[in-house]
Amino acid sequence: MAPPETPPLRPLEQHFTKLLARRKTRSLLRRIEDPPPPGVADFTSNDYLSLSSHPSLTKAYITHLTAAYTSSSLSLGSTGSRLLSGHHPLAAHLESLIPAHHRAPAGLLFNSGYDANAALLSALPQPGDAVLYDALVHASAHDGMRLSRVAATGGLRRFAHNSAESLESELRRLLAEDAAYAAGARNVFIVVEAVYSMDGDVAALPSLLSVVETLLPAGNGYVIVDEAHSTGIIGPRGRGLVSALQLESRVFARVVTFGKAMGAAGAIVLCSAATKAYLTNYARPFIYTTAAAFPSLAAVKVAYDFLMDGHADALAAHLQQLVSELDQRLAALVVHLKPPKALLSLTIPGIENAHAEFPTPITPIFTSHPRSLAAFVRTRGYAVRPIVAPTVPRGTERVRVCLHAGNSVEQVEGLVQAVGEWVRGRMEGGVEGEETQEERARL
Repeated sequence: MAPPETPPLRPLEQHFTKLLARRKTRSLLRRIEDPPPPGVADFTSNDYLSLSSHPSLTKAYITHLTAAYTSSSLSLGSTGSRLLSGHHPLAAHLESLIPAHHRAPAGLLFNSGYDANAALLSALPQPGDAVLYDALVHASAHDGMRLSRVAATGGLRRFAHNSAESLESELRRLLAEDAAYAAGARNVFIVVEAVYSMDGDVAALPSLLSVVETLLPAGNGYVIVDEAHSTGIIGPRGRGLVSALQLESRVFARVVTFGKAMGAAGAIVLCSAATKAYLTNYARPFIYTTAAAFPSLAAVKVAYDFLMDGHADALAAHLQQLVSELDQRLAALVVHLKPPKALLSLTIPGIENAHAEFPTPITPIFTSHPRSLAAFVRTRGYAVRPIVAPTVPRGTERVRVCLHAGNSVEQVEGLVQAVGEWVRGRMEGGVEGEETQEERARL
């Protein structure tokens, strides 16, 4: 049978085509790419502890599925939302197990961290409230805030990234504009991330909390922390930044995701029992979506068992060794080659010692030629990703390196050698302008 003829593009589709062509011309076109092939070292994914393919977890997961199949209780789909037919006893178990591990009173599961942030930030703010958010919070937080009841009334305010001084300035401005905030009659939500996904720096939580508690003594300041990139790798047994700093009682809610260091999928909002009940009734991404099925829940269960039993401790320790190796080797490379900052820099604008207290597996290598660097490094057997505007602010383009427990010291050494080879070639060739069309095509 001959394939059907492709119909002509309708006016809206023609408009889409023009928009995509314009984005391609500006080198901003996104594409779905295959994972690194065998033999190429992965420095791209968020699977920081390499749990998604860990043999012990795979075996435990298959055991869970086999037991459910043997007892005729295995269902590939959940069949509906949790408020209809989609609730599974394992979900209730996880909502008890996971909050206890992270030292939180309660928790509500979501299908993704995106859903969790969208639900939390769209449902919590009440009319007249305000939301102050870090300039670099995730897109899901922005989408949640835009759907909130305060978005249309000017209640969303941004403060400079990780700056307690900027937060204080914005909060003082808010208090001066409306006495209801100082009196505790209206709420202020402060949204930050524990670890920022593009820069790899850690939130200055103690300083931020101090500002909130000092200026809002009535207790109407509610700090929300997205622990997506800290879960599993920061704090004892991977409890995250809030627990590492023993700030559980001072943080209103946390978003813990399972799709990064935990090697699974989904998320949970850690909160009070009252907040959990409220979200169950008012969070649309929870109410109106099909629940996670048993296979997905089982993956989360085996990952948390592995983490809580201490089996991930050695992996986390190896990961920290790799972070130290990469930091030292890149710093030595810059000292030795002295490249122009536009060509290569390790400095995060406005941030010093990003890995000082809590080393993280995310390292940005700033360059005005991110595609060229990423393409070259890939030819040497190391997969990295170029990150450009609008994902990051213009002028801060970079190659993002993500380390994993499955990487080796030799791979880190080879990656840095490849970066150095590229830098030498650029400096000797005197090329400091935009990437060539050929370089863009390689990515």
